[in-house]
Amino acid sequence: IRVSAPGSVMLLGEHAVLHGYRSVVCAIDRRMEVLLTPLRDRVLRIDSALGGYESALDELVDSDDFRFVIAAVASKQAALPSGLEVRIRAEFGSDRGFGSSAAVTVCVHAALACWLEGGMPDPMRLYQMALETVQRVQGCGSGADVAASVWGGCVGYTMEPRCEPVKWALPLTAVYCGYKRRTPEVIRWVEERFADEPERLANLYEQMDGCAERGFEAIEARDEVALGAAMVSQQRLMEALGLCTPELAEIISKLEVDAGVVGAKISGSGLGDCVVGVGHLTQVDVGYETYALAGDVTGCVQVVEAADPVGA
Repeated sequence: IRVSAPGSVMLLGEHAVLHGYRSVVCAIDRRMEVLLTPLRDRVLRIDSALGGYESALDELVDSDDFRFVIAAVASKQAALPSGLEVRIRAEFGSDRGFGSSAAVTVCVHAALACWLEGGMPDPMRLYQMALETVQRVQGCGSGADVAASVWGGCVGYTMEPRCEPVKWALPLTAVYCGYKRRTPEVIRWVEERFADEPERLANLYEQMDGCAERGFEAIEARDEVALGAAMVSQQRLMEALGLCTPELAEIISKLEVDAGVVGAKISGSGLGDCVVGVGHLTQVDVGYETYALAGDVTGCVQVVEAADPVGA
């Protein structure tokens, strides 16, 4: 059973989305693929670029590298007729801010449903199963990246949940600053920093909500310039939250002067990770790891192997 789902980048509304405000997330043309093979023995075997893992299925051993896969399998433990091997292949590294945790969780849940129920689950059910797993592992998480991996496209998202996918192969540039911090850690950092200023924090989130609203309207109109303007506005708010580092600031300033890119901002929780901009660079070298991306309009799908032609 082979299943594929896109990675994603946050365009607007990170942090604010956790408090019920709007966000915009875009599925990208870097995909995660999971191959599930039933095994005779009651074991879970995982094979990926991060290494290997094997454990008795009924007494799953924790592993930091594979915690999302293990949690997804554990949620269906009682229903599993036998052991299984999960092979993971990704077109991006798990240390880049491209929603790898969400994408692999979505893929594993979809593959398990194909195995146990004979077909792909309804998208909303797949989203709910994957989000439950991500939140159980991380203790938090808006689910925006989960929604992008399930539906594909540019998704207007709130945690209600409200998911509005727009099928647009939006050109994007992502630049990795060389390090990242885990999302729950950054969320705690922001909460502690503004512990004595809850009204100021709420005001920043309300302004982010406005940026996300304008940005999503721009996406519906396929207006790259208006989307870029909303992203620039939100970057100022990310700076007000204290989430910009010298490396991120340097990348943003380089993207801002490039004629091919509009609207450079931090993507994701901040204090590291990626900067994203609309469009593609005209100058090739910004001195950091750079990815030319496009929005992926295809969400999570089962990959059906083509049959051999008759007589081949």
